[in-house]
Amino acid sequence: MTHPVLNWATANLAAGKQVAMATVLSASGSVPGKPGARIALTSDGEMFGTVGGAGLELQVIERLQTMLNGMGGQPGGGVETFQLQKEAKGEAGIPLDSLCGGRVTVALEVVHPMPHVLLCGGGHCAQAVAAVCDNLEWKHSVFDVRADYCDRGTYPDATELHHNSAADFLADEDAASLARFSDILLLGHDWVVDEELLLGLLKARQADPDSWGSRIGVIGSRSKWQAFCKAAETQGIDAALLDEVDCPIGLNIGAESPAEIAVAVTAQLISRIKSQDPDQLNWREI
Repeated sequence: MTHPVLNWATANLAAGKQVAMATVLSASGSVPGKPGARIALTSDGEMFGTVGGAGLELQVIERLQTMLNGMGGQPGGGVETFQLQKEAKGEAGIPLDSLCGGRVTVALEVVHPMPHVLLCGGGHCAQAVAAVCDNLEWKHSVFDVRADYCDRGTYPDATELHHNSAADFLADEDAASLARFSDILLLGHDWVVDEELLLGLLKARQADPDSWGSRIGVIGSRSKWQAFCKAAETQGIDAALLDEVDCPIGLNIGAESPAEIAVAVTAQLISRIKSQDPDQLNWREI
């Protein structure tokens, strides 16, 4: 089951889902799972593979679910040993109510998808952000209504290139498909396009909140954001969804040039991914 489980996990990571996976490292005695057996779970409850079934598998699944829900959004893992016998007193490992009489050691891990940033608007700032993404080994994709700002010559390493209208792009997407993007940044040259994209994205989230998995950021001024909020209100978009949109984007470091803005924006994304408050005091300030 090794290759099918790994392929399944990889496909779900590409779709933007967190994956928890267990692998049998060693087994002795009469046990259902052999070394190399794997099972994987996603953050939305899908499951694939097996480590042998029965009580062992139930315990492993429970631990994977706990890791997905209780690790503060951070990747990580560990190794646990299970004793498949009743009243396994004095034995190292977690005792299970089983008559097998064996012992199984399992590696447990949570894997996060690689950040995948959708750059809506392929101008100078987007090009600078794309360069930083490349250095971080993040994926990036580009949308622009202008062909010259959304081509392989400008973005040779882009995962996806979308050159069409905002309406056509939104018509092909929903909350579940957009979840492949960890972050959607509106960096367009035309506020009308940015507004149409923002309202469409928020409507997709409002229609299917359980499938939504992207952060949204908007570059712009106070007046631009106020206009967007007014437009959203007239279209019945929940104000709470607007509150979760980052505008302006980027850490407040006085960035001015596209390169500086790219550093500020990606630094903010890193802080979100790491669940780290950039304003937290460091060890010299405490």
